[in-house]
Amino acid sequence: MSLSRRIAARSVRMLGVTAAASALALSASGTALACEIGDFSAAAACDGAKGVITVTDKDASGVPAVITVFLENNGADFRQVGTEQTVKGSKKGVTVSFAEDWEPGAIYRIHVKTVKGKKLLVDTDINAGENLTTPAKACAADTSTPTGTPSSTPPSTPSGTTTTPPAETATALPSPSESTSDSSAPGAPSASNAPSAAVQESNLAETGASSSTGLIVGVAGALVVVGGGAVFFGMRRRGSSHR
Repeated sequence: MSLSRRIAARSVRMLGVTAAASALALSASGTALACEIGDFSAAAACDGAKGVITVTDKDASGVPAVITVFLENNGADFRQVGTEQTVKGSKKGVTVSFAEDWEPGAIYRIHVKTVKGKKLLVDTDINAGENLTTPAKACAADTSTPTGTPSSTPPSTPSGTTTTPPAETATALPSPSESTSDSSAPGAPSASNAPSAAVQESNLAETGASSSTGLIVGVAGALVVVGGGAVFFGMRRRGSSHR
């Protein structure tokens, strides 16, 4: 084999390997940054005596998602819980809450919709077909009661004085006795009760997501085939030259 053909075969082989590696890297990065319904989860929890529906977004790409929660009844939407909320997820997860005094065993549908630019990425429910079922035990009621200690002041003791006429004045009449009395009633302050703070509102279910993962994987496969063909062609030409 001539030097020029050897160099050409080596160049084709390197080009094929590089193209395949680039395609695989592109596919992996595209999959990691894609916003999918699997990045979202929902749960029924308690905030003191109040119930809440929480939704967590672990979409590392940070695409804003609109979350809507519905109470289900016999497989249909009975009512919407509060208003829809927008959440921008992260790798660690970002949680939004919907205030809802849920009943044990109640079912909620949580819907997620994400749009990037003009492209619709997600428009489906969390755990489609299963939805969210609340725990069998309701949130515990707040039984705490405030206590107050009224203060009291004992009444004052009445006092009286009597004046005696002088001895040398035989005709002087005795002075009338004087008496005064004071009393004060104790004051009782009213007890105050501080109500517990209310919680925010919270929704959703049907799994599915749209992404370009299939197209990227197809391109990667095609590039791998081209690289392999180039390597095989180079090795065959090299073997024929040695015979």
